[in-house]
Amino acid sequence: MKDLILKIRNQTGAGIMDIKEALEASGGDEAAALAELAKKGKAIAAKRAERTAGEGWIGSYVHQNGKIAGMVKLACETDFVARNAEFQALAHDIAMHIAATNPACVSEADALLGTAEADMLLNQAFIKDSSKTIRGLVEAASAKIGEKIEIAGFSRMEM
Repeated sequence: MKDLILKIRNQTGAGIMDIKEALEASGGDEAAALAELAKKGKAIAAKRAERTAGEGWIGSYVHQNGKIAGMVKLACETDFVARNAEFQALAHDIAMHIAATNPACVSEADALLGTAEADMLLNQAFIKDSSKTIRGLVEAASAKIGEKIEIAGFSRMEM
């Protein structure tokens, strides 16, 4: 049981007590426990939706050929979180994703009429792990860190 708890913690970043409760509720079924943790994470993220994310970090990525770059304005609630290495790594990964995929907008809220869902940043499969979406990455980080996290804007440049 201890090994499974550690495996799930490394995979999700969820709290040990939350993992233990999810495993007990699922009868030790790893997949069901992961689903329960994801459900709980989404509920927590929904509660944070009304909070103000007035701090943040601008993540950047320049491709090795120097001809494509991406930047993202990743917002959070406190400067303490903005200075967190894990938060900054998330911003860098999203900036890299932006450079690689050239999304049209962040989400449905700022999409122009006729914008395909696949062109919305939050709906895209993450380039480093196609089993995750950018929305999923942001929600997982919010659940792990304990603050509202949102993509406040992005930019992509190409020579």
